[in-house]
Amino acid sequence: MKLVLSVPLFILTWAFLNGVVHCKRPAFVNVGAIFTYDSVIGRAAKAAMEAAVSDVNADPRILNGTELRLIMEDAQCNVFLGSIEAFQLIEKEVVVIIGPQSSGIAHIISEIANGLQLPIVSYAATDPTLSALQFPFFVRTTQSDANQMAAMADLIDFYGWKEIIAIFVDDEYGRSGISALSDQLDKKMSKISYKLPLSIEFSQNEVTDLLNKSKILGPLVYVVHVNPDPRFRIFTIAQKLHMMTGNYVWLTTDWLSATIDSFSPKSRSRLNLVQGVVGLRQHTPGSTQKRAFVTQWKKMQQKGLASSELNTYGLYAYDTVWAVAYAINKFINENNNISFSLSDKLTDMKQAKIQLGKPKVFDGGTVLLGILLQTNFTGLTGQVQFDQDRNIVTSGYDVINVDQMTIHTVGYWSNNSGLSVLPPENRKGKQNFYSPVDQNLHNVTWPSGNSELPRGWEIANNESPLRIVVPNRASFVDFVTEVNDSHTVQGYCIDVFMEALKLVPYDVPYIFKPFGDGRSNPSYNELVRMVADNVFDAAVGDIAIVTNRTKIVDFTQPYAASGLVILAPVSNTKPSAWVFFKPFTLEMWGVTASAFVMIAVVIWILEHRVNDDFRGSPKRQLVTMFLFSFSTLFKTNKEAPLSPLGRMVMVVWLFLLMVMTSSYTASLSSILTIQQLSSPITGIESLITSNWPIGYQVGSFAYSYLSENLYIPQSRLVSLRSPEEFKRALQDGPNGGGVAAIVDEFPYVELFLSNETDFGMVGQPFTRNGWGFAFQRDSPLAVDMSTAILKLSELGKLQEIHDKWFCKMGCPGERTHSTEPNQLHVISFWGLYLLCGIVCVIALLLFLLRTIQQFVQYKHRMMNSSLVSSSPTCSQVIYNFFDFINKKEEAIKQMFTQNENPQPQVTSTM
Repeated sequence: MKLVLSVPLFILTWAFLNGVVHCKRPAFVNVGAIFTYDSVIGRAAKAAMEAAVSDVNADPRILNGTELRLIMEDAQCNVFLGSIEAFQLIEKEVVVIIGPQSSGIAHIISEIANGLQLPIVSYAATDPTLSALQFPFFVRTTQSDANQMAAMADLIDFYGWKEIIAIFVDDEYGRSGISALSDQLDKKMSKISYKLPLSIEFSQNEVTDLLNKSKILGPLVYVVHVNPDPRFRIFTIAQKLHMMTGNYVWLTTDWLSATIDSFSPKSRSRLNLVQGVVGLRQHTPGSTQKRAFVTQWKKMQQKGLASSELNTYGLYAYDTVWAVAYAINKFINENNNISFSLSDKLTDMKQAKIQLGKPKVFDGGTVLLGILLQTNFTGLTGQVQFDQDRNIVTSGYDVINVDQMTIHTVGYWSNNSGLSVLPPENRKGKQNFYSPVDQNLHNVTWPSGNSELPRGWEIANNESPLRIVVPNRASFVDFVTEVNDSHTVQGYCIDVFMEALKLVPYDVPYIFKPFGDGRSNPSYNELVRMVADNVFDAAVGDIAIVTNRTKIVDFTQPYAASGLVILAPVSNTKPSAWVFFKPFTLEMWGVTASAFVMIAVVIWILEHRVNDDFRGSPKRQLVTMFLFSFSTLFKTNKEAPLSPLGRMVMVVWLFLLMVMTSSYTASLSSILTIQQLSSPITGIESLITSNWPIGYQVGSFAYSYLSENLYIPQSRLVSLRSPEEFKRALQDGPNGGGVAAIVDEFPYVELFLSNETDFGMVGQPFTRNGWGFAFQRDSPLAVDMSTAILKLSELGKLQEIHDKWFCKMGCPGERTHSTEPNQLHVISFWGLYLLCGIVCVIALLLFLLRTIQQFVQYKHRMMNSSLVSSSPTCSQVIYNFFDFINKKEEAIKQMFTQNENPQPQVTSTM
């Protein structure tokens, strides 16, 4: 019986005692912190964390009597020491390690944390490669450099710079940050042209050597990504090397703002070293809580509790302590015990006599980590919560500019809205996508001392001029060649380059490097490839812009139209039997015939009442009318106009006929004497289908196009080196060991035809290309030269240069296979026709007015003489009017005379 009663009693007692143990809150909780005391970030973070611990322990609403103890260790920016101190903290059974501030130390400690299931919460390790997949126990309460480099790339793109030089410290923090920047710049079609790494403890001599080397590289936009440096060693050396003036641009990541914000008022004089520098600062929204802490910080300085000014990393350190405190409080409230146990793996290692102290696994580490990731509260830095990558949700960056020893905020950046003059919190939720058009910043003062945007690059200088390769041609030397091994290069292409360079708004020292032996034309593909391989900076010459070349270099706007054409022998053709119709177009013939009819009608109207030659039967009048009009063309008309109006019309008409006949005669003479080109080859199709050999110029892309694109057998292609070989091969023909036609670029054929008359271009160009200057990929000079070439074209300079070289004996016209002569169009004579028409209309109006006046007078007198007894109808009036017009002028005058002098009546007397 006693045994039966003792078992339930034992169970109740055990449950009661166990519940009491679990409900009892610990008296204190240890939290570790690893950072570098004597550093820009460490000095602010130390005081901020101590203030946060004090505030947490003083707040009865959190931890409910459990004391938060912060155990701090100085890593001294050393990975080895930081690792040792991490194990020392673990021995003290800390539940969370805050820090470290160094990304390198964070990598090592995060590996340790994975094994011991200990959350690591860093407020300063910004290396983007500290990923949640590799380090699941690593949590970041500051912004990752992935965000910062996206902001930097947007800033570079906003100002239009395409190439930069990156200066960075050669550790995980520096390399990973610059790698992230490179990825972001790729999205903006920009790039890091040169990476200049510095050792972790770099010296002034190292910086001097590095900057001296960078001066000859070309880009003048520097992005500096190093650890905070109160001495500004890089900028001190840059000033001594005169690299803080002119077109230089200096951009920094947030290390500069953290350094400047930590300066005491007495140290602000050092800001003159960073005059004109633009940098980023982690954005922390303004709030009452933040302003109160700033006031508290000043009191801490007065008490000696803070040895530096407050920077953003101090704010993040303060919020980190609170985030840890909230997580621990919730962990304890959910009845989770803070306990540690030995790992089986560590036990095995201990048996192997490897001394690691007594590191234990935090049993509740996974649970505490989950609670920590659910953190959501408003701190000094804004809303504190974490994304899926275990980074704090970004609040963006301030864009700052140092001018006159003062820090100016010229704008803001966020991943939602990009660059803006409004803080991110004012634009929150407005858009998830932004375009370059939406971006905006206030004016910036650059190192040059003004707000004019620096060009940001220097293509060449007197010490290192632009290396320009030019083809040393053996044929068609008017385009480009070296003059008798004198290192002097001249030609049409060189003149275009020189004129375009005058329009570039800066000085570009250069030196020409001829390529080729001068005995044969060089390979243009090889010439372009040397530019792509950085053997030369640019190539100038008759370089066709074709697909395979545009893949490796950047070309300017075409300065000459090109394209492949067919050159072939031509012969004269006989004029057709109806060649006399060709001087006028069909419209011209129609308008001319209408003019003859119009003149015939107008002259008949004007002469019908006064000229007996224009009277008679209707048939006779019609024949006379048209015979008179057409006989004026041959000046054989016997009828002559008698009326003044008719004579006036005839004067204008004869003048028009004189111009027309002269133009017709000249055009017909030209047509009868011009040599019309003809060839059995009508175009590229007929050339392909034939089996005749085809010539091409050595060095031209015509060979690859014919063989690779048109699939013409290489056995049919014959290489030719000079205009003399062109002529000989065409004269010999396919049956005499020559070629049926030559396929070459239009400018070469045009120059060849300027001295030859037995050949011509057949068909139409079957490729559309142009000649341009080649530059290395993303060269800013290519864009400026393109603009200059367009200006030359608009000003007519390109045509002037063309005429200078190729029109010494008169510009050759394009000899194409065409049978259509130049014809005269109506547009060339519309003024004469208009003048003749106006004169005819005026003459008709004057005639009509005079006739109406006579008719009115005639009717009035008829009514006075009582010959008309009643008012006539409208139809009678019209009939009488036309009857009146049909009468001769002399008869009307006689009628008026009789009415004025009536005959006296004689009465007979019986």
